[in-house]
Amino acid sequence: MKSYFVYILSSRSGVLYVGVTNDLEHRLLQHRAKVQPGFTAKYHCTILVWYETFHDVNTAIETEKRIKGWRRSRKIELIEKMNPTWRDLSEGWFDDQATSAGPRSLGRLGSLGMTRAAESGSTSARDTAPRRET
Repeated sequence: MKSYFVYILSSRSGVLYVGVTNDLEHRLLQHRAKVQPGFTAKYHCTILVWYETFHDVNTAIETEKRIKGWRRSRKIELIEKMNPTWRDLSEGWFDDQATSAGPRSLGRLGSLGMTRAAESGSTSARDTAPRRET
């Protein structure tokens, strides 16, 4: 089953970016390499502070749009319920072994119940950290 991800990136100064993708690792690498000139490149948004997994692309897109419409304070509340220290959730994803082996599965992720979409089968990073396949 195909997975889709709604995610929030932060800069070191706290600028937030909300996006959606079907390949979170690849998209994060694109943001970090500044492949596309735009918001994340301009404001150095490279720290993955929140994400949620969906199995329906339309639900993922709707959730992204809804979160983009939220006030900053509500986005911060969403992040801090899952990631109170704002650590980079992608820590360890891109070490030499993972990148040389190609993409790896994010594993089964538990639901936060943070967005309306969570009620319809989406999952979040809170309960289970991504695991590297060996």
